[in-house]
Amino acid sequence: RGGAHAHSGGKMASTAAGKQRIPKVAKVKNKAPAEVQITAEQLLREAKERELELLPPPPQQKITDVEELNDYKLRKRKTFEDNIRKNRTVISNWIKYAQWEESLKEIQRARSIYERALDVDYRNVTLWLKYAEMEMKNRQVNHARNIWDRAITTLPRVNQFWYKYTYMEEMLGNVAGSRQVFERWMEWQPEEQAWHSYINFELRYKELGMCHSGIAVSLTRAVLVLVHPDVKNWIKYARFEEKHSYFAHARKLYERAVEFFGEEHMDEHLYVAFAKFEENQKEFERVRVIYKYALDRIPKQDAQNLFKNYAIFEKKFGDRRGIEDIIVSKRRFQYEEEVKANPHNYDAWFDYLRLVESDTGAETVREVYERAIANVPPIQEKRHWKRYIYLWINYALYEELEAKASKRTRQVYQACLELLPHKKFTFAKMWLLYAQFEIRQKNLPLARRALGTSIGKCPKNKLFKGYIELELQLREFDRCRKLYEKFLEFAPENCTSWIKFAELETILGDIDRARAIYELAIGQPRLDMPEVLWKSYIDFEIEQEEYEKTRNLYQRLLQRTQHVKVWISLAQFELSAGQEERLLRCRQIYEEANKAMRSCEEKEERVMLLESWRSFEDEFGTDATKERIDKLMPEKIKKRRKLQAEDGSDAGWEEYYDYIFPEDTANQPNLKLLAMAKLWKKQQQESEAAAMDPDKDIDESQT
Repeated sequence: RGGAHAHSGGKMASTAAGKQRIPKVAKVKNKAPAEVQITAEQLLREAKERELELLPPPPQQKITDVEELNDYKLRKRKTFEDNIRKNRTVISNWIKYAQWEESLKEIQRARSIYERALDVDYRNVTLWLKYAEMEMKNRQVNHARNIWDRAITTLPRVNQFWYKYTYMEEMLGNVAGSRQVFERWMEWQPEEQAWHSYINFELRYKELGMCHSGIAVSLTRAVLVLVHPDVKNWIKYARFEEKHSYFAHARKLYERAVEFFGEEHMDEHLYVAFAKFEENQKEFERVRVIYKYALDRIPKQDAQNLFKNYAIFEKKFGDRRGIEDIIVSKRRFQYEEEVKANPHNYDAWFDYLRLVESDTGAETVREVYERAIANVPPIQEKRHWKRYIYLWINYALYEELEAKASKRTRQVYQACLELLPHKKFTFAKMWLLYAQFEIRQKNLPLARRALGTSIGKCPKNKLFKGYIELELQLREFDRCRKLYEKFLEFAPENCTSWIKFAELETILGDIDRARAIYELAIGQPRLDMPEVLWKSYIDFEIEQEEYEKTRNLYQRLLQRTQHVKVWISLAQFELSAGQEERLLRCRQIYEEANKAMRSCEEKEERVMLLESWRSFEDEFGTDATKERIDKLMPEKIKKRRKLQAEDGSDAGWEEYYDYIFPEDTANQPNLKLLAMAKLWKKQQQESEAAAMDPDKDIDESQT
């Protein structure tokens, strides 16, 4: 391409002069993207990094004569003027220009520049400050006063001008002038800090009389003329009077503040300061009155600091009762806030009631209980009522034990029982507590009526048990029989009730009736704990020494279940029966059990039976019987089985223990054939391994 260009250039040179060569537009032949792509972000980052590169400093210029200096000044002024002409509103250009003239001691020129800048933007605070600072720096006091006067006249709400002006006058020793500036400032009713600056100014010069009159004027205007009607200003004024021993005036100020704010805008800080003032004056009764007045009127959530200071005061100067009153009132306030935030927070009610019961009278306690029980759970589900019901229980116990009011206790129980939705659920403990209360009041008919009503409305196991226990204590056995009959009609599957009923009849000496109850019980189609019931029936017959009936019971039970514990229990019964043939009977039972358990899939139960049999033979058997039972004992082997996950996938292998019984091995000849096959396979593997090893002798491999 370069050669072609040079050749064309040679031809052009030979053409006539005046004709210009028109460059050709280059055509891009390869339009594929470059291997290294540059993004816009990289370009911007590179440009930013190059901005930070240090430029070489300008060369130093040495001025040797006046002409060069004037030339330098002319060029700099021209530069500044050009910058101002480009944008007059950029105040920094004016300030730089004026400061440059100031550095050359051209004060008049600098003033001229500042005045021109003020014509452009007289609201710029920095401009006024730089202008005044220049005059003060060059000791032009009258010029500086003139600038400050113009500044505070033009912008009276800029506090910085006033602070600088008063500070300058004070530094010059012109106290009267500074006070005059402060007075002019106060006419504009500035913020609180300005008033405090005026007060501190007067205090610095120890002019107490003037200070007192100045504070009286300033704070009266700040507080009473509604310039700054804040509590802290009243407190500062009163503390100032207290500091300078004007105690009567300070007390009047506090009283005027309390009257000024009234009950609508009460602030705890004012009353705390008032109380501390009276405490310093040893007026303890006045302090107590102030605290109580404030606590009765200020909302509790806004009186935390008041509570704290009152408690500290009582600990220092009060008695024990006063301290307890403070603590109790503070805790009562906390509990009130909790129950207001969540009325169904029954734990908060319990704590509140416990506090009230320990400190206040019966009427207050009853009022809090009534408020608590009025918060009925909104949902009729028992789990939401479990905490709520204890409010009623505690209320009834309080009326009975603390208030000694039996009529009110009865009313509480009856109101609670009327409130409960018995069709959905009930609380047996409430019925039983009510019945026990009536018994303590020697009113047995009401107690029976309450329990009878409970069984009729909402029968429960606990209610039946409680009623039966009551009648048992009263030795009313006929009533107990009737209640058991009702109970078993209600819950015929409850084995415990059948057993208790039969035990009652046994205690009363009616054996036939007890046996009939047991027969009815085991004939029920559905029972919750049948094994307990059968065991109780068998124990009952053993106690009556009816061994034949006991054996019949065991046989009837074995027809229903072939559980190993039943066989072992039967064998132990025969052993303990005390008859001559007990060992033979026991051994026969073990034989029958072993035959029956051969078809059982649970091999552990069969092992348990054999171990029980072996322990029996060890104690009572002969050598032949011991040898026989040893032959029956199984061999424990370890096996592996494949596991599957819930989704049907392979979950690996699991090791487990299995039992091989000799009797089962004799009846299954395939097991012997399998053992021989395993032995043959093992021999084959050994021969193959020997054939693959060339170092071994041929005779050894054949062997």
